[in-house]
Amino acid sequence: MKVPLLDLKKQYQQIKPEILAVTQEVYESQYFILGPKVETLEKEIAAYCGVKYAVGISSGTDALIIALMAAGVGPGDSVITSPYTFFATAGAIARVGARPVFVDIDPDTYNLDPGKLEDYLNGQSGELKSAEKSLSGPRNLIPDPCIKPKAVIPVHLYGQCADMEPILAAAAGHRLVVIEDAAQAIGAVYREKPAGSMGAFGCFSFFPSKNLGAFGDGGIVTTDSAEIDERLRVLRVHGSKPKYYHQAVGGNFRLDALQAAIVSVKLKYLDRWTEARQVNARSYRELFHAAGLDDVVKLPLEKEERHIYNQFVISVADKRDALRGFLEKAGIGTEVYYPVPLHLQECFAYLGYKKGDFPAAEYAAEHTVALPIYPELSPDQQAHVVETIKDFYS
Repeated sequence: MKVPLLDLKKQYQQIKPEILAVTQEVYESQYFILGPKVETLEKEIAAYCGVKYAVGISSGTDALIIALMAAGVGPGDSVITSPYTFFATAGAIARVGARPVFVDIDPDTYNLDPGKLEDYLNGQSGELKSAEKSLSGPRNLIPDPCIKPKAVIPVHLYGQCADMEPILAAAAGHRLVVIEDAAQAIGAVYREKPAGSMGAFGCFSFFPSKNLGAFGDGGIVTTDSAEIDERLRVLRVHGSKPKYYHQAVGGNFRLDALQAAIVSVKLKYLDRWTEARQVNARSYRELFHAAGLDDVVKLPLEKEERHIYNQFVISVADKRDALRGFLEKAGIGTEVYYPVPLHLQECFAYLGYKKGDFPAAEYAAEHTVALPIYPELSPDQQAHVVETIKDFYS
């Protein structure tokens, strides 16, 4: 039995007439960049995420970059984030000239560990004061490890919000801008607050594999600040306002009307699809328990109010890669998100981190694997996945 990791064709067949209708509208209008379709989606996403404003952006990666730019982050700054996430989170920090600083994850949720964040901030404050006393001259002469952080990017990984209350408290205590990386978490909820509504910025991706995916790249930034909203709108068109008059150096971060129209159609179905993912997650739990795999497979922890299951990630004590090969032979798609923590990526060698610095992230990279969880997954397919895992460990 074939069980792909993701099957977007089934989703498309459900909504094909609506998709063809709205894309035809865009073709007829010949309005392809920004415009009414983008404005409509911005209002819809703002309402869905419980914020006042949303600004359509060219991709999830660009959403992070423009948020950092709007926050005034650049050379001479550092930004704290997780070492266990998609590359774009730290890549965006480096792209604006700032220094990524990593704090280890909670081993159960895979999200940024608030206790580790607080420990770092308290320790770093002491180091910074000592460095300032020992140096004369401008602040930018302070050595890189002692650069005062300007922002923190908690990542809502796999569809579950990070533990935001203590993260927000720590950030407020150290005057850090909070930028939520909610690329995998649209619709997730933390203590009655939707993902993207808690920080100064919420950054989302519409990459096709996301729960709310476009037919190409796309993203959006949410905020409750009118000032930030205005800044984002200026920066996404090369820093111009009015046209051809540039207040700042921005970028080409505009969302295509075609992608906005498609995402608007899909948004109407998002909660239904999320519920189906949650049903599949519950079915997995029942199947793994019935198969006697409780001591072999560690299932995702549902800690926060609403987990939307962008991914269903299990952890196994050993033979992860051999298990993947066994599943592949049985026609089952899997993926490892992510096999190399960011602090061990070659391009970040200049940061000076080494293996062993973030043990929870490193363990997750070596022991986790994502199983199919898409809404159209059938009970027979799920049973095949679990039985095959049982066969492997038997």
